Parts: sequence; structure tokens; C-alpha cells
Amino acid sequence: MFAKPMIGLTADFRPTQKNGSAFSYVAAGYYDAISRAGGLPIVLPPLSDSGDMERFLDMVDGMLFVGGGDLDPRRDGFMLHPSLRLLDARREKFERELMALAVEKRVPLMGIGTGMQLLNVTSGGNLFLHIPEDLPKAIPHQDPMDPGHRHSLVVEPGSLLERIYGDGEIRVNSYHHMAVDEVAPGFSVTARCPDGVIEAIESEDPGWFAIGTQFHPESDSASAVDIRIFEEFVEAVGQTVSAMRMVA
Repeated sequence: MFAKPMIGLTADFRPTQKNGSAFSYVAAGYYDAISRAGGLPIVLPPLSDSGDMERFLDMVDGMLFVGGGDLDPRRDGFMLHPSLRLLDARREKFERELMALAVEKRVPLMGIGTGMQLLNVTSGGNLFLHIPEDLPKAIPHQDPMDPGHRHSLVVEPGSLLERIYGDGEIRVNSYHHMAVDEVAPGFSVTARCPDGVIEAIESEDPGWFAIGTQFHPESDSASAVDIRIFEEFVEAVGQTVSAMRMVA
């Protein structure tokens, strides 16, 4: 019996406050989805030593970068926007460095929400900071009163998402105000909202599994078929591990 692929998960971080100590946490939907898909999830805390990050990536077979708050645009040469609710600086520094290493090493990876946006900017793309201003004709992509807000998707033929969802209308959850603007070189847009907002990107390198989804297939508001995204991810990680063993 082959060992389950080991998937590293990033985690959110809350600094010390008056009513408690600092701690890391991750929504159960992420590790439950990896586990159901046949992987072994390992939560990685936001450390600062680059050597530790190298060791993390040597230890795991694939990486899942989870969602959360907003990336700080100043790190990419842009100004702040008043709508932004920034990630904790410790988490963001860690994840930017870890993502850069993962991209360099071509580690199989998946980015969800903020994780997809981080994959795009790390690989050379950029972001819209606030959809209502940058794309005023776009439909609402978040509803503060409805965490289960959904919209339809247009999926690119021949993509992984088409293989997962097939033909017909697809509806996914949506609660974001930032979005991919310029797509990073080496990536293709594989799903959009009908208003044009990018909802999924995939690596064009056939030897590297890397996918990002703006929607959240791990959440309680996701559909039953969304688990197949994680199954495809874990299967691809397992195939990469097998190929590396054959070469070795």
C-alpha cells in the first residue's frame, strides 16, 4: 500500500491581544477536504527562517495555500485601498516567501481565494484591489449578509475544471472584492464569472500541477462535486511523487 501524499497547509495567524495569546488556526474544511481526497494534511505555522521553509517543502509532497484576508499591495508596488482588510503581516511574509520557494521548486500546489491571488502575483501577475471600483459593471462578488452567496461560472474547454464539472451551468460560492487582473506568464484562465472576473487559473506547464480557484471548494457553501478538485490535486501530487521515485 502506498503512503498517502503529504500536503502542507498554510494557516491564518492572530497576534497577541489583550484577551489572549497569539495563535495560528485553519478552517477545518481545508484539511477535511484533503483527508477525504486521500491526502495527509499537515498544518504549517508561519515561521520566519527561510531554512525552515526549505525544510517544510522538502518534507511535504504538495502545498495548499488557504484563503484569508487581503494581500498588502504595497509589497507589489501598489498603494493601499481603504476597502482592504490585510492579512496579518507575519502570515503574509511567511506565505510570500514560501510561495516563491514552491514556485521555484515546482512543488505541486493549489491556491484558494487569497492563495490563488498570491500564486498569481508571485508568478508575475497582478490584482484588481476592489472590484466595485476597478470593474464597475461586474456583478456582486460578495454579500456581507449572505456567506452562501453564489454566482455562475464559464469554464474553459479542455481545462481541469471542465474535466471536474463537465458541461452545463456551474455555480460556485463567492465572497471576495479583490481579483486577478493581469494573469501571470505561464498560466491560463480556466474559469470566469459571466462578468469577466477571473475565478480560476491553471499552470500551462504539463510537468507542474498548479491551480488557483477564487471560489472556495472547501467551504460549507460549496457543492458536493467541489471535492473532486481536491481529488484531482491529491492524485496529481501522488503521480508526481511516483515519478520522482522512478527517476531516483
